[in-house]
Amino acid sequence: MKLPCDLTGKQLVKALEHMGYRVTRQTGSHVRLSCEQPAGHHVTVPLYDPLRVGTLAAILVDVAAHHKLGRDDLVLKLFGKA
Repeated sequence: MKLPCDLTGKQLVKALEHMGYRVTRQTGSHVRLSCEQPAGHHVTVPLYDPLRVGTLAAILVDVAAHHKLGRDDLVLKLFGKA
């Protein structure tokens, strides 16, 4: 599945907040998000506009692995694009 190429860091943070992540700290242009379900997990998102596709892909692979989803399933859950 093709990733959104015009996604900003702020948009990704909002989408991840709907999955139970919350902002725990910010240093400069990077935000750290934490999720306690199903176990503790942390991910760092740069607030770039737009995010590089490789950066976005790496973040999504990490989040998908934590939630035991495929990357395509996670993209559908976060952005609703088929």
